[in-house]
This record gives sequence, C-alpha cells and structure tokens, in this order.
Amino acid sequence: MHRSTIITFSLLVLSCVLRADDRPNVLFIMSDDHTTQAIGAYGSRLAPLNPTPTIDRLAREGMTFENAYCTNSICTPSRACILTGQYNHVNGVYDLGGHIETPRQYLALEMGRAGYHTAMIGKWHLKVEPGAFDYYCVLPGQGNYFDPVFRVQGKEPWPNNTIKFDGMHSSDAITDITLKWLRDSWDTEKPFFLMHHYKAPHDFFEYAPRYEDYLADIEIPEPRNLWEQPKFGSIATRGANDELLPHIGTSIGRRNPRRNYVDHYQVDSSLSDDDAKRTAYNIYLKHYLRCVKGVDDNLARLFRYLEEIGEIDNTVIIYTGDQGFMLGEHDYMDKRWMYEECYRMPFIVRYPKSVKAGSRSNAIVENIDFGPTMLAFAGIETPGVMQGRSFREICETGQEPSGWKQESYYRYWMHMAHHDNPGHVGIRTKEYKLLYFYGCNYKGEERTPPGWELYDLRNDPTEVVNQYDNPEYAKTVIELKDRLAKLRKRVGDTGEDYPEVEAIIREFWDYDDEDRAKAIAISHRYLQIRQNAAKK
Repeated sequence: MHRSTIITFSLLVLSCVLRADDRPNVLFIMSDDHTTQAIGAYGSRLAPLNPTPTIDRLAREGMTFENAYCTNSICTPSRACILTGQYNHVNGVYDLGGHIETPRQYLALEMGRAGYHTAMIGKWHLKVEPGAFDYYCVLPGQGNYFDPVFRVQGKEPWPNNTIKFDGMHSSDAITDITLKWLRDSWDTEKPFFLMHHYKAPHDFFEYAPRYEDYLADIEIPEPRNLWEQPKFGSIATRGANDELLPHIGTSIGRRNPRRNYVDHYQVDSSLSDDDAKRTAYNIYLKHYLRCVKGVDDNLARLFRYLEEIGEIDNTVIIYTGDQGFMLGEHDYMDKRWMYEECYRMPFIVRYPKSVKAGSRSNAIVENIDFGPTMLAFAGIETPGVMQGRSFREICETGQEPSGWKQESYYRYWMHMAHHDNPGHVGIRTKEYKLLYFYGCNYKGEERTPPGWELYDLRNDPTEVVNQYDNPEYAKTVIELKDRLAKLRKRVGDTGEDYPEVEAIIREFWDYDDEDRAKAIAISHRYLQIRQNAAKK
C-alpha cells in the first residue's frame, strides 16, 4: 500500500475513534420535590434569598425550560415516565405502588447497548432492582435522611446487599458515592450515563445540622395565594358552598384538621389562625430551603470534580426535580395537583458544545420526553416503545421543530390518598389550563364531587380565578374539552384499564344542570362520611 494511502487510512481510522470518544457523557441530576419556586434561575419570590447558586450557574451556562411538565405529579410515576418514555397508563405505574422491571428500564438499556457505562445512584423508588444499569447504589424506598442505608450489587440477590453511611446526611452520602464511582469505577474508555438522584428536599425536610443557622433570621416571602382566594377552585376542591374546604387538600394552616403544618410543627395553639399559619409557613420553608442548600452545595462538589478531570464541558448536565411542589401556594402542602406549582418541573441543561449559555425556552416538554432527549445527545435513536420525543433540537436552536406539541397531558390517579387530592385529568396549553376533577378511586368509589376548572394563564399565572363558568370563556371551554378528548385518545388513555372510572368521567363530561345537581349531592354525602369518621 502506498505510504500516502496508509496515512490517509490511518487518519480516517483515528477520526472515527475520536468521534466515538467525543460522545458526551450524560449526567442526569434529579432531586425529589425540588420545585421551580425554590430555584433562583426561575425568578420566583424566593430568588432574592439566593437558594441555588450552583444550579443557577447551570442556567447561566445552559438553557432553562419554562414549560417542562410531569404527566403525574407523584414520585414513582414520574420516575417511571422518565425511565420508560411512556405515560403512566402505558407503563402501568399509576401510583406509589408501581415498579419497572429490568426489561422495561428502556433508557438505561439503550444507553448500555450504545456503549455507555451506566450507573444509578441515590433515590430510585421503583421497588425492583435497577438491573439495566452496570452499577447501582440506591436508597430502599424513600430512604432515610440520616445514617442512610443503600442497596448495592453484590454476591446475594437483590435486595440483600446493603451498605450504611453512619453519621452522614443522605445528600452528602449520595454525592460521595457518585464521586467514588467516577474516581474508581467509571470505565473511562466509555462515556458515562449517570442518574444521580437526591432524596432531598422530600418531606419532612430533615436537613444537615450545618444548615441550622441558614435563613434563621429571615422572614420568608409569602405567596399571595397563601391567603384568601375566593374565586379559586371549584365544587370539586371546595365542596358545595365551601363545605369540603377542611377535607380537600392538606394545608399549611389549620384549614385541614387531619393534616397540616401547624400541627406537624407544634405551633403555639394560642395563636390566631393567621398567625399560626404564618409561623408554620416560615418553619416549613426554612426546613425545605435548608435541604435545597444541601443539594446545591453538594452539586458544587460534583461539578468541581468534573472540572478537575476535564470532563465538565464534555458532559450533558441536566438538572430537574421529579415534579414540582407546593410552597404555601393555595394553602396546600405536597404535590399531586395539576396546579402549576407542583405540575411544573425544573429542567435546566448545560452542554456548552451545542447549547447556548443563558438561553431559555417556553416550549412545552413533558417528562416522557426526557429520555429521548438524553438518547439524542448520545447519538441514539428513540426506540419505538417510547411515546416521548427528543427536544435536543430545541436545546440547541431555541426553536420548536415543525409539529412540536402545543399541549401537555396530566392524570392523577391516587384519589384522596395521603394528602386528600381528588382524582383528576387535564390539559395545559401555553395560554390555558383545563382541569377535570372526576373524583373517584380505581373502582369508581369513594366519590368526591366532580367539577371543572379553567385558568387563563396569560392573565392569571398563579391560578386564583376559575373561569369555567364565565360566559366570556365559553368558547375556550368547548375548544379545550375537544382538545382534551383528542389528546387522551392520542396518548392512549382510553379508560379501558379502569372502566368504572371512565364511566364517571364520561357521565360528567358535559357538566349540565343535572350533572351539577348530582355533584352537590355527592358533596353533601362526602361531608357526612368525613364527619362520621371524625366522630369515631
């Protein structure tokens, strides 16, 4: 072979090797219940407190998504959507009891097949072994904040191999585990795909002792909708003539006597309702933000190491939460609602090789799209089994590709479980949100009053005025109901899995005078049930 031909061939081979080596690492960071209100880059009322300087750095150096949404605002279902790229009525994880077996852990499987070294570290919460990953070290269930135990690969079958981090906070331990894996176990001949998941700031917000003084003397800014909002909600969330206000949605103040933060934090019982609520709110937010501070500080450690080894700019870094969270808005605690504060997810991506620093997008993306997007950054096609679609192009151009979705779908199934949230379904566009509280469990029982809510997000971004019965929005209601029906069909939520529920959804879809009279009767019956239960 001629010498010049050999050189040309060698350069060609070398270029192929370099292209393979140039595939980016993918670091997917997810905290539990970390909402956009508690991230400075989203500019909420809490931003002046500077709670997340490290995460805000990602936003300055990457793209922030304004309209990223979960399809079911609860931990296990959201994680299942990300891992499978499927809606919950397809992947079968409707609630906290769901799981995803190894053959259906599609995101990790695809990354592994493409030659990525894969690892899952931190909160898993999908019950069964993360067997599709090359390495895992995960908390059992919710896991503990202090002295955490982790399930690891070992000689014995899952879940019998465990390690414990005595004297440590889980956020510190999770970061230590990840750093050790990167130093000692990562096969540097391959790019890595690492899911790095914190337990924090999940309730009940147990922070590391070093943060005891953080925000100690600060009065936390309050959301306006913590207080009176007489036009918010519907019969579904308030009851007929507001008779169910003490029973729908757990509260910050004393509104819900079954579960509220005034009782949880043992606020002085002699205080007025308003003063007790304000006191509980400040305790709650300080505990929450101290957990957030622990996450942010640990991410600084992780990013520092990636800089030291020269990999930070060769890594697609994504930060998100498994859903949003109520931080006092509407006097609700927890998540589960389709209301914006817990429906919207933070999503920030940094990859300086193709993502413009400081960019933002208002494109609607869903958590079923996260997996396809990570695969696309790795040069991997989205498998047909995934319903989601990659938005890598949006990350890199700031423009929505032709035919990109203009609406997101939501379905919450755990009717009146834990935090007294009725079952509901809904659609969100960039301008409006339509919610339908059908109000029953999987068997079509334990009925709460069905009702509809419409919010004009352009004029009412904090969702305090339900416009469903406003004649000026009658045409919008008709259009959105039609879009919701078509969207349900398109995503495959046919109702065949729980026909008793579907029958109720269809019964109250039109919501005529007869339906409204039935809803009032259901409200009265449910109130009687709760009152009888309280007497026992």
